[in-house]
Amino acid sequence: MTSLRDLRSLPYLEKWLIMGVILGIVAGLSSLTFYFAIRGVEYFLLESVIGLTVPRPLGEGGSLIFQFHGTRYYLIPFVVAAGGAISGLLVYSLAPEAEGHGTDAAISAYHYREGKVRWRVIPIKLIASAFTIGSGGSAGREGPTAQLSAGIGSMIADLMGLTPEDRRRAVAVGIGAGIGTIFKTPIGGAILAAEILYKRDLEPDVIFPALVASAVGYSIFGSIVGFTPIFGNYTGSFDPIRLPLYAILGLIAGLMGLFYIKTFYGVHDTFKRVRLSPYLKPVIGGLLTGTIALLAPEVMATGYGWINLLEYEKFTEFYSLLPVLYLLVLLPFIKVLATSLTIGSGGSGGVFAPGMFIGAFVGGDVGLLFHFLFPQLVPSIAPFVIIGMVSMFGGAAKAPLSVLIMVTEMTGSLQLLPGAMIAVAISYLVTGNQSIYRSQVPTRRESPAHASEYEQALLAKIKVAQCKLRDIKVSAISSVEETISIMMRNNFFSIPVVDNDDNFLGVAYMRDILGKSGDVGKFVVRGVQTVMRQSSLEEALETMSRTKARWAPVVERGKLLGVLVMEDAMEVYREELVKLKVGERMSEG
Repeated sequence: MTSLRDLRSLPYLEKWLIMGVILGIVAGLSSLTFYFAIRGVEYFLLESVIGLTVPRPLGEGGSLIFQFHGTRYYLIPFVVAAGGAISGLLVYSLAPEAEGHGTDAAISAYHYREGKVRWRVIPIKLIASAFTIGSGGSAGREGPTAQLSAGIGSMIADLMGLTPEDRRRAVAVGIGAGIGTIFKTPIGGAILAAEILYKRDLEPDVIFPALVASAVGYSIFGSIVGFTPIFGNYTGSFDPIRLPLYAILGLIAGLMGLFYIKTFYGVHDTFKRVRLSPYLKPVIGGLLTGTIALLAPEVMATGYGWINLLEYEKFTEFYSLLPVLYLLVLLPFIKVLATSLTIGSGGSGGVFAPGMFIGAFVGGDVGLLFHFLFPQLVPSIAPFVIIGMVSMFGGAAKAPLSVLIMVTEMTGSLQLLPGAMIAVAISYLVTGNQSIYRSQVPTRRESPAHASEYEQALLAKIKVAQCKLRDIKVSAISSVEETISIMMRNNFFSIPVVDNDDNFLGVAYMRDILGKSGDVGKFVVRGVQTVMRQSSLEEALETMSRTKARWAPVVERGKLLGVLVMEDAMEVYREELVKLKVGERMSEG
């Protein structure tokens, strides 16, 4: 067996097969640890202190029968605030980057920090998020899992002496494998690893290792908690006549996605501006979320159980103080506010699961409306609940492909794919360039991780003919003294030499003529590399590098046309780069 230190020397497929297995084990174990940490906190804070049992989905041992058993209902705001207090104390004392929804932090590490994640973020994120979610805060577990797996992947890459590029790749694989594992969606998680980094692009190099990692992580996690899809298996049929209705749902889901993004970051930025101790902000956010939960306790925690109850139209199981119809209409908006307060205040948790909840209830509301209008065409709201999840968060997260696959895996609803595809495409269009993940960049071109690749591509497109050529040269019969003088005026340490007909002879170097006398022609070094007007800027800069000069001779048919100076080349490059970015903005607009 190759030692771990030798892993970096292996070919891509062999290296990332091994790394995929390692990262999959990490994803599986970290997901299990986090899952049971949340369950433990829920037991002590929600079940023991309040007497509240959170409903669980079918794939996690839940049932479609649920009744509220809370005996100390009034304690909800204080328990949620206590979870925020513990989370804030841990995060702001030890690892401030563990604040908020972890997926965005992992994406930022990929683009801007060469995939580096501080080791202390890993345990802090796990514990802080477990208290935020386990105490009833409105947040998801996928973001913390993504940051946990990505952080451990970054550490493993460092331990194995991998390159910064490989470290980034490990972080991306960790994001997808972590989310795919805890959602029990290995295919969607693998695609998410490539899609979540950008608004309109994919990172193809991470798909292969992400497939391996997600499969391994899913196998480990499912072996303990079961392989049943989270929301069970949808057994209804697909009716193509409903496609226009799904398109309308996609439009409404896209608008709700914009509301989610704007509200979340509006609350987040407001908390940032408020001059209070960062330790207090998650407490205030938790207290406000808990107060909302007194009116509608369905907004607490991830809300997966409520999605399942909605899908199967078990309306009598809801225990809000509001009438059921009002509750169903208001819940998407209340969940947006509760999530914004929980995470935007500085609490630690994900935005994916709340996005699923919001989309499900938007879909449920639209499905109920169509059921009343067209009862024969829409006998059940279940397909609208499922497609609502896909379309709302697929658009808001700028990850339509992976979210489409993930929700299909979570619900066993392969037959609904045509409707879901149309709805998520419309939602993606409606949300435009807005995303719940601020660290996403539009395409690979804008990512610092790929800056050198695209700079080289642009250099290859620019021709020497687009640049200014300077008339700097000496004749072979020029004196050494005159040649040195011209070099000094132009800050050159070498200069092209021509004959009387401007035929290029070669280059005279300062080191060769200092202290000498006579004509410079006898000191000419011949056979020096040159460029032509149709040469690329990339070729010209390579020529300068080889000749160790800040200029390159431009020669055609033996005659010197001038010299290209590095400063002039870079000026044209900057101008072309500005034009390129302006063109991209116009195309986006």
